[in-house]
Amino acid sequence: MTRPEDIYSDRLLALAAAIPHTERLARPDATAKAHSKLCGSTVEVDLEMDGDVVTDYGQTVRACLLGQTAASVMGREIVGSPAVELRAVGAAMRAMLKADGPPPSGRWADLALLESVRDYKARQASTLLVFDAVEDAIAQIEAQRAEVEAGLTG
Repeated sequence: MTRPEDIYSDRLLALAAAIPHTERLARPDATAKAHSKLCGSTVEVDLEMDGDVVTDYGQTVRACLLGQTAASVMGREIVGSPAVELRAVGAAMRAMLKADGPPPSGRWADLALLESVRDYKARQASTLLVFDAVEDAIAQIEAQRAEVEAGLTG
């Protein structure tokens, strides 16, 4: 089992200290908030999308070091990412932490730094907050577009 002090590597600390896209968007297509009742961490995100691709992103992160690290990687990689990729990364993170799945790869490979969190269930919710918020915002945008297409809103 991983020791708590083994979770906090220099790379993880560096990522958490350099969270990008901390400016909130003036007119986002959607805003979503995710909160962990267990630890009190909160992540709120703003998204703008063109079609299925994220074109702008803003976030407020009030989370532990693990949540900050996940938000840092998300902030670095989200612009230009399609919704399907973002959902896949969130699913990979949940599988990694809760079902011993492999960590995300490619440009999301830094999320592997959080793999040891699987041994600490109490830390998993905070680590996953940014994925929950991003997926919620995407779902809001998709629902708004579906309403427009159905002629339900203007």
